[in-house]
Amino acid sequence: MLGFSADRLRADMNRLLALLFHQGVLDEQFLQLQQLQDESSPNFVLEVVNIYFQESERLLKSLRALLIERELTDYKKMGNHLNQLMGSSSSIGANRVRNVCIAFRANSEQSNRAGCLRALEVLEHEYCYLKSKLHELFQIEQQRVLGAGVRYPMQQN
Repeated sequence: MLGFSADRLRADMNRLLALLFHQGVLDEQFLQLQQLQDESSPNFVLEVVNIYFQESERLLKSLRALLIERELTDYKKMGNHLNQLMGSSSSIGANRVRNVCIAFRANSEQSNRAGCLRALEVLEHEYCYLKSKLHELFQIEQQRVLGAGVRYPMQQN
């Protein structure tokens, strides 16, 4: 029974990953990140992704604050934040988030406030979708490895 359940959970994980790849949410960099995880660091991917989430939320909050300042929008600082978010998104394979950052940065380079506001909305949507799907993936993985005695720390929201 436990084997069947573990097989079903692995199949669920594979289906979810296939969907995320098909949608372009993730790219091959995520698979490379997974390959770095082993028995000596069973929580490696979760830890890296949690750091990404913490840093991304800080950057998103800063981007929103920069755009709220109607008269004083600092497009150079905005570009720096977007470069950081693009780099960290690339490093975990968050393909759609990275692509939205590229479009957002193009708007910031043109000092296009309206374009930046639209891009921020899309970026926040893509980020939330990524976060919810990776959280779902990690929950399935946690259920799968419980039989092996490995536990993932639950993320604080």
